[in-house]
Amino acid sequence: MTELYINEPMLDMFLFETTQLIEQLEQSILTNEKSNSFTQDVINEIFRIMHTIKGSSAMMMFENISTLAHSIEDLFYFLREEKPQNIDCSDLSDLMLESADLIKAEIEKIKKGNNPDGDFSSFIQHINDLLLILKPHLTSPDSTRSKEQVLIGEKECNKDFYKNDISDYGNFYKAVICFEEGCEMENIRAFAVIHKLKQVTGDFHFIPEDIIENDESINAIRQDGFMIFLKTDYSYEKLHDFFMETVFLKDLELTQLEDERELLNISKEKQKTLDNSLKLPLLDYEDKEDKEQESKDIYAALTRENIISVSVSKLDKLMDVVGEMVISEAMVIQNPDLNGLKLNNFRRAAQQLHKITGELQDLVMSIRMVPLATTFQKMNRIVRDMSKMLGKDVHLELVGEDTEVDKNIIEHVSDPLMHIIRNSIDHGIETPEERENTGKPKSGTITLEARNVGGDVLVIVKDDGKGLDRNKILQKAKQNNLLKKPENEMSIKEIYNLIFLPGFSTNDEVTKFSGRGVGMDVVIKNIGTVGGTVSVDSIEGIGTTVTLKMPLTLAIIDGINVKVGNSCYTIPTISIKEFFCPKENDIIMDPDGNEMIMVRGVCYPILRLYEQYNIRTDVTDLMNGILIMVEAEDKFLCLFADELLGQQQVVVKTLPEYIRSGRNIRGLTGCTLLGDGSISLIMDIAKLVY
Repeated sequence: MTELYINEPMLDMFLFETTQLIEQLEQSILTNEKSNSFTQDVINEIFRIMHTIKGSSAMMMFENISTLAHSIEDLFYFLREEKPQNIDCSDLSDLMLESADLIKAEIEKIKKGNNPDGDFSSFIQHINDLLLILKPHLTSPDSTRSKEQVLIGEKECNKDFYKNDISDYGNFYKAVICFEEGCEMENIRAFAVIHKLKQVTGDFHFIPEDIIENDESINAIRQDGFMIFLKTDYSYEKLHDFFMETVFLKDLELTQLEDERELLNISKEKQKTLDNSLKLPLLDYEDKEDKEQESKDIYAALTRENIISVSVSKLDKLMDVVGEMVISEAMVIQNPDLNGLKLNNFRRAAQQLHKITGELQDLVMSIRMVPLATTFQKMNRIVRDMSKMLGKDVHLELVGEDTEVDKNIIEHVSDPLMHIIRNSIDHGIETPEERENTGKPKSGTITLEARNVGGDVLVIVKDDGKGLDRNKILQKAKQNNLLKKPENEMSIKEIYNLIFLPGFSTNDEVTKFSGRGVGMDVVIKNIGTVGGTVSVDSIEGIGTTVTLKMPLTLAIIDGINVKVGNSCYTIPTISIKEFFCPKENDIIMDPDGNEMIMVRGVCYPILRLYEQYNIRTDVTDLMNGILIMVEAEDKFLCLFADELLGQQQVVVKTLPEYIRSGRNIRGLTGCTLLGDGSISLIMDIAKLVY
């Protein structure tokens, strides 16, 4: 990897753009494959994508990526120009998706700080062989082109391609480049042209000159184009071909000038508005120190763009600062020294501070929120590949792609969704023959849906396959000693949830996709990491539904603080159904001796928090404390505490090591700092009710 760009904003821009383009490529292939033909629009789009990747990779000096992209570009140039009919669309789709995987693998290497050193020679040869099949007339005995020229493609020849048409004397040119609308960062694009222009000449001048230092250069390029005056030995045709390789090129105006005086006069006229004059010999970009300084200027310019990319780590730090501000606000407003004091002006100022803090918090959270669309779209590839390998016909429907969640949460969703969908195709969806025999459509359907419910987001994966076999699940669980209680005491949902246990698998044979007992437990682990829950429901012969329930954000939550002895606990407001003081005649005992309370004709279990966490308290009589009814996944529990302390926004922090290592933390997800400086433990209701 080039040391010039590593760990710099230009590298970040390259990674971001290339990743977006590869995702766009995959979606185009998957969408187009359904029609069993490559439309002209799709061919043009793939050609443009590969042309862009080729150019940006070459600029970053990632030659293997650039060469691979170039070979694919040649292939689609031929498809675009010649429109051959003898194309196997399925094989071409496989080829393109494999190329996307190869580039993604190199991108991952770069992200990890390694060199993109993949050897694509055999894959490129495969592309070249395909070109030979598609255009056999180019290798006929009458052809004047060499085999090397055929393999390279329609746009490239051998290394002497440009040398054959060189003029004996230098030529003078004026080039005006206009970039595509909406491509952004036109000044950086212009620098890329200048960087590549060293291949043609060392004598050139460009307007505007200060493409890096002056923000107005972006608007100037958008309005008038990027103007280059140069002297070179290349002919007009070869120089025109050179500039046509420009990434995001919309229009090119290339004019050959009569002599150096005309070049000087035109450039001087254009330069008047900048109060500069042209000096020849023109700029020489071979000096290493100059190149390094220009690169530094580029990175500074990136920060001045209207749209910038920001690393998640910086957003995390910003969220931490906002969280500390929320805590500081609480410590000021809830300061015990203010008790009993009448401070009207202070209260008004405190209300204004609270308003501003809330707005800032909402703004930061909105920046961190990203739609699930990208994650959902990735599942198309999983469905496509598995359906093809297993000989099944499966259609993926996406609902609610625009639903937004916190960036830190979305990172934990991709793997669970992948495992669930793979299991739906492998275990749930039947073969076309089996579906027809049971009266179902030949094509199976998997629906991936997202929607907001209060402060949570639900991601639902539903298939119309054969459903879960209750008896088979119980049999496998007993064989692997996974049952924790008698099966006659287990509800249907508890039986179905056994599939998420480590080591569980209903497949009798180990295949590439299943049978090893690894996979579905990843779903529970990843979703549990972000404070979410997983539930499964199924009707045998009809289908299966898996529901992931996750908080919208992990950073700041609304909570109710309760006191237990000298300790404080915070219960997420979203989990609370109601508070009440119990009456003695409402307390009952079940056959196993567990405390229950009757509320409006329904019995709910009671959990005494002082017993759960071994806390000393004087409030042990249920009539002297308070019960908080909480709910998670349609299960209810009444928590017994000494008293309510009030509602507060709290900043979620990781539990200290001394608590995690030496105490019972079942049902606890984190901690927060209260206004008086004390620590409150944040409860995970889902862990308590199950």
